[in-house]
Amino acid sequence: MKQRMRMGTAVRGGARRGSRAAAATALVLVTATTASGCLLPQRHPVVLPPSPTASPSDGYDTSEPSEEPTYSPSPAEETYDPDGRDDVTGRNCDFSNSLRQFTYTVSITNPSTTDSFSYDMAVNWMKAKPADGKAYGLHQRSIVVGPGDTETYTAKYTVNQSSIGQFWYTCQITRAHKTRM
Repeated sequence: MKQRMRMGTAVRGGARRGSRAAAATALVLVTATTASGCLLPQRHPVVLPPSPTASPSDGYDTSEPSEEPTYSPSPAEETYDPDGRDDVTGRNCDFSNSLRQFTYTVSITNPSTTDSFSYDMAVNWMKAKPADGKAYGLHQRSIVVGPGDTETYTAKYTVNQSSIGQFWYTCQITRAHKTRM
């Protein structure tokens, strides 16, 4: 049996083997450098020189910075919230069928020990079922309350309808704007 050999096969095969070896070597190098981080961009820490420190002779205060100054009233000067609803309570929310009138007893206590306040009041009688935000009536009044005093009054609203069926309502103090006198 005779073997046949092609001419040039060994040279081409050797070239293939050489290019394969070069590609494999390049792949190993790329993998190794990538794994070691040589090809990846890296952040290098920037070391800044120490900043010059201010000294009292420079006219700078070297102490720690303080908080912003805040206003604090003197003991003789009381502060107050113009929304005075916390000073107001209500009780006896009622409706009289015979008088066709809503009533609500309102008490205002002035917490100040030094100042009188005028309270601009608003009381609403609101629809409760369904609670859709509609008001049956509104009573408004201004009343002055002395320091430490409590003033009580009855807010009233008369309905203009001659016949009224069954309905549900609530009483709400919707405004108690407070002004120093």
